[in-house]
Amino acid sequence: MIPGDYIIKKTVPTDKLQINEFAKKDIETDVLRLDKIHPVISGNKWFKLKNYLQDAAQKGHNTIITFGGAYSNHIVATAYAAKQAGFESIGIIRGEQPVQLSHTLQAAHQYGMQLQFSSRRSYQEMRTTDLRDVWLKKFPGAYIIPEGGQGTPGIHGSEEILELTQKNQYTHILCAIGTGTMYMGLVNASAHGQYIIGISVLKGIPDLLPEFQQHFRDPQKINYCHIQYGYHFGGYAKRKPELIDFMNRLYETSGIPTDFVYTAKMFYAATDLAAKNHFPPGSKLLLIHSGGLQGNLSLPPGTLNF
Repeated sequence: MIPGDYIIKKTVPTDKLQINEFAKKDIETDVLRLDKIHPVISGNKWFKLKNYLQDAAQKGHNTIITFGGAYSNHIVATAYAAKQAGFESIGIIRGEQPVQLSHTLQAAHQYGMQLQFSSRRSYQEMRTTDLRDVWLKKFPGAYIIPEGGQGTPGIHGSEEILELTQKNQYTHILCAIGTGTMYMGLVNASAHGQYIIGISVLKGIPDLLPEFQQHFRDPQKINYCHIQYGYHFGGYAKRKPELIDFMNRLYETSGIPTDFVYTAKMFYAATDLAAKNHFPPGSKLLLIHSGGLQGNLSLPPGTLNF
């Protein structure tokens, strides 16, 4: 049985974010709390997985293969969702097998995922080869979900996110970007004239919009799309004391927890852009809290105040 909408709470809250950085610029800001959807399949993960799981079931597959790093939210979410849906799952993990598994991989293993480790070089080479040929030879009959749920099924699932809030009232919608799957879904689901701003958590990557545009239902929406590349804090899963301090201050003032890989960088960027007058006075922002809080388990105890 495919895990259905019972995973998603009937009411996903849209919280007011009342902090000085926005108030003094006459900006109203809401947060769509996708982190409250489910304790494991948190944030945007279910939206990116649901269509893949449905397709796998319809085609009669009994095993899911997917890919990710040792701290991947996608890996643990897929492990749990696959178990709930009655699939076996296999995770191809970037990097050599460590002596001690990360909290993420421990959880994925507990949910029944078989972990296969691949050296970083081999993992990178897989990006230039046909993953289906490589892994289906080893696991015949399995169904492949790409890293992060990227691809058309993941994009279409992400289009449903804005159905959880009154989207038409917002001038700008912001989210963190890894693979960009959710970002493309938000663009497709956005109302006319809304600006969709992505905050890249990756370092040293080329402009993503030309690649993303081919997945836009309305190519003209490119005129309302922006990606900010200067808020990665050193790169994927990297952090600096400034970011940790911001996370603690944000929680103290708003009660909203963030993770250092994705959402903290997005919230930081939103406040910094506001300070730099990126948003006209009277703007109304929607920040997408895409979950991922389990990633904070990798931080030393006492780093965060939540």
